[in-house]
Amino acid sequence: MAAAFSLYLAADLGTKEWAIEQLSEPRPPEQEQLVVCEPTQAGYVELSRRRKPPVTLIDGYLRLHYTENCGASFSMLGTAPGWVRHTVFGLAAIVISVLLTLMFVRGSGGALLAAGIPMILAGAVGNLVDRVRHGFVVDFLQVDPSWFRYPIFNVADIWIAVGVGLLILDGIVNKPKTVRVEES
Repeated sequence: MAAAFSLYLAADLGTKEWAIEQLSEPRPPEQEQLVVCEPTQAGYVELSRRRKPPVTLIDGYLRLHYTENCGASFSMLGTAPGWVRHTVFGLAAIVISVLLTLMFVRGSGGALLAAGIPMILAGAVGNLVDRVRHGFVVDFLQVDPSWFRYPIFNVADIWIAVGVGLLILDGIVNKPKTVRVEES
């Protein structure tokens, strides 16, 4: 588990650093310096860095587009006060990490659960590291077909989604067996 977790975490943090360097640039010194993730009078949260133009990977479907996510999935709590975000996201990451680690150590489930737990843990820790280092989570992957606009996400989000999917599949495949008691 430790090797897989380390690999997933390194992939997440490495791609986020790449996105910061290649898809954004520092704000010019003459521009007003912002408090990270604090809404303006209009309720809009400005980016702490300037975006570079998006990079199209597959025209009409996938592009790289830098953004800073102050909230959780779909920017939930994105405009909440900083102490609320830090408390909620920090506690959630800790509780989930402890519970999943206990499941793994106890040998709950099967191979799919064992494969999914390091992914979820790496995704949660990767996004937590971003929140501690930057005050926001770096997102940069955008699925962008012409008929549907999905929120911008990152590699940690992929790990979490795939890991949760594996946990669900494990629960389906490894259903607890019911014991029939025959009457005498």
